[in-house]
Amino acid sequence: MAEMAEGSREAAHELRPSEAQVRYLTRGLAEPGGKLPLFDRDGREIPKKTIEACIAHGWAEPWIANPMKPDWLVCRLTPAGYRALGHPVPA
Repeated sequence: MAEMAEGSREAAHELRPSEAQVRYLTRGLAEPGGKLPLFDRDGREIPKKTIEACIAHGWAEPWIANPMKPDWLVCRLTPAGYRALGHPVPA
């Protein structure tokens, strides 16, 4: 079992974000703390599947709860997210 878990972790490091995930994650590069957007540049809500996939891969993490909209996932980039985009992790 331990070998399978180790192999799964290695496979996760080899994964690359899809185009939609890259568009979402890249927006966090210019924001304080790596905050990720709730809406795309055209004002459409980021698909929940995109956000959840980024969280599942460890590229994003839930950050703060939004009391006005508890169903919104307010996230930020993780160190793995910066690396997946080819950017250094800020200090």
